[in-house]
Amino acid sequence: MESQEKTNRRAVAGWCLYDFANSAFNTVIITFVFSVYFGRAVIGDETQGAAYWGYAISASSFVVAILGPILGSATDYSGRHKRPLLLATLACVVATCGLWFAVPDMGGFGVLMILGLLAFANIAFELGQVFYNAMLPNIAPSSHTGRISGWAWGLGYFGGLLCLAIVLWALVGLGDIQPALGLTKDDGINVRAVAICVALWYLLFSLPIFMFTPQETARVVSMRRAVAEGWDAIKTLLHEIKGHKNFVRFLIASALYRDGLVTLFAVGGIYAADVYDMAFDEILIFAIGLNVTAGLGAFAFSFMDDKAGSKKTVMIALTGLVLVGVLILMTDSKMVFMGLSLLLGIFIGPVQAASRTLAARLSVPGTEGQNFGLYAMTGKSVAFLGPLGFALATDIFDTQKAGLFVILLFWLVGFIILRKVREQ
Repeated sequence: MESQEKTNRRAVAGWCLYDFANSAFNTVIITFVFSVYFGRAVIGDETQGAAYWGYAISASSFVVAILGPILGSATDYSGRHKRPLLLATLACVVATCGLWFAVPDMGGFGVLMILGLLAFANIAFELGQVFYNAMLPNIAPSSHTGRISGWAWGLGYFGGLLCLAIVLWALVGLGDIQPALGLTKDDGINVRAVAICVALWYLLFSLPIFMFTPQETARVVSMRRAVAEGWDAIKTLLHEIKGHKNFVRFLIASALYRDGLVTLFAVGGIYAADVYDMAFDEILIFAIGLNVTAGLGAFAFSFMDDKAGSKKTVMIALTGLVLVGVLILMTDSKMVFMGLSLLLGIFIGPVQAASRTLAARLSVPGTEGQNFGLYAMTGKSVAFLGPLGFALATDIFDTQKAGLFVILLFWLVGFIILRKVREQ
């Protein structure tokens, strides 16, 4: 009995550490460091570079929206989630290493190669999330699903930030602070080394999930047969969609409020710079603080998730987001804005973590991969709405506060639809 309990603890720790591992890719490569380097150095024009970067991410999201449900359902049929997760992880790690070749002022073919590697890495990363999330019900006992999901999400925030802090301290530097390792900046070597660092981080901290989680009982079936069965299962689900209204309602609600969060992450720095005249260093420190409070919120609300339910946890967190968001709209003080934004972070983490738990709890056993594939698909399929709404409102009313109001509407509408979801 004691040996079994030890094994379960190792499995939970290994599963949680995967969030710690893969968040480095999202934080350092996609958001903060490498995306900025690509625009400034590789393209030589930040605006054009941001556009190219956005096209690559959008194209990869489209692929994930198509493949996620099919491959997720295929893993349900085969009974394997860990092996596809390993393949997705290795694919993302290898493609991330390839970003080392992103030298300044590359020609057209070189830029296309780097964007192709970025898109491929992001596809592998997102598909890995589908397989990883589908493992949650088998890793966590039902009484602890919420807190384990919250712990992992909180670890993810801290893992991404710790990797960011390491690369800034050792390789890139910050402001007048020079990097500790003193790598040459010729040909962007110090920043290109960030890609190798993130790839090694991802690989190292993902090892426990493959070493300590239980071996799955899998059907002896070819990948081609599994994919075919997965596609048939998706077609059957779509044909019988009226019988799945509850889960569809959750998918619509979560897609809307998650799109509000994605938009906030995408435009938060621009909003702070424009409305409150914050410098780049201030925005970076502010973003780090926001991620810290989001991680703390994911940890703190994880216990509520198990005791009160995932739906109620998400609704309370959404209420907090809307109320704090309204206060942010009303203030013109930079210090008050920063304080309220850190408070906002407390509610961001629980929305994300408890939504994952709710998706798992609404899944019939054996359909976790399929449902998390659909969860990824709906998130990707409406991802353009938030940024578009923000841009239109900002353009029409000539203020980014109007754009922020649109984000609050996404949270509010998601909240209203979620109220009708029955948590089973």
